[in-house]
Amino acid sequence: MPEQPVTEAAPESAPPPPDGAPALEAPQKELEAARAQAAEYLDGWQRARADFANYKKRVEKEQAETYQHAAGRIIARYLDVLDDFDRAMKDQPTEGEAAKWAEGVSLIYRKFQSILEAEGVTRIEAEGQAFDPQLHEAVTHEDSDDHASGHVIAVLRQGYKLGDRVIRPALVRVAK
Repeated sequence: MPEQPVTEAAPESAPPPPDGAPALEAPQKELEAARAQAAEYLDGWQRARADFANYKKRVEKEQAETYQHAAGRIIARYLDVLDDFDRAMKDQPTEGEAAKWAEGVSLIYRKFQSILEAEGVTRIEAEGQAFDPQLHEAVTHEDSDDHASGHVIAVLRQGYKLGDRVIRPALVRVAK
């Protein structure tokens, strides 16, 4: 049998309704429903994106705090060694073979200080400053003619901060 050519039928157009409104009503409702659903999806996506951004910021902040806390605990253990170096440098010999040896120890001391500074460790300035319980720990309160009341007379043990966090408060004598 010979094949007969297939002809496409012309699309049948629905006869126009008498007033034209019912034919547009159904697609218009579908369009509005699709727009509402798209708006709902967009809103959900934006909320999920904002939640993820907040989560990411919170995790980064927690990680930074954890690192700073751990670093602070480790560095605090070395501060006693730094105190010993401070005391040794005050009584450093200036003559003879001991002076050469002391110069080597002084180089080690400066290197140790620079390592701590590179990690963000800073000394708490206390001498002559107003007493701040966040930064200082008062050992004694004494009468002083040279210092105003509530000011630090002397530092007994140096205090240190890591960034904005106090890892060891300064032990001080405070004027009454």
